[in-house]
Amino acid sequence: QVQLVESGGGLVQAGGSLRLSCAASGRTFSNYYMGWFRQAPGKEREFVAAITWSGGRTYYADSVKGRFTISRDNAKNTVYLQMNNLKPEDTAGYYCAARRISSISTVPSLYDYWGQGTQVTVSS
Repeated sequence: QVQLVESGGGLVQAGGSLRLSCAASGRTFSNYYMGWFRQAPGKEREFVAAITWSGGRTYYADSVKGRFTISRDNAKNTVYLQMNNLKPEDTAGYYCAARRISSISTVPSLYDYWGQGTQVTVSS
């Protein structure tokens, strides 16, 4: 079992920045590929970013490429999502997820563990 707890969400004006954190506990964090997803009211959960166990490779949705950066610190059992130049359409609940299989995936159902989410609201 892996427990994930997100933090860092909040209300920010368009063009602003936020950094989300996801703290993991339980099994060895470095064994898992990690992802960030988001879900707006009435919409399906969508992929945002993913990172390999070592942090050596990352993958982003086109909608956030160049604005968001995913990173991880295995010594702190934490994965981060730095979000810059935020737009109102980035407003959503943001969730981190852990995947046991060592491959990048953009599909929510292929992740094994999920956090409870943190809300990000971007005002225009």
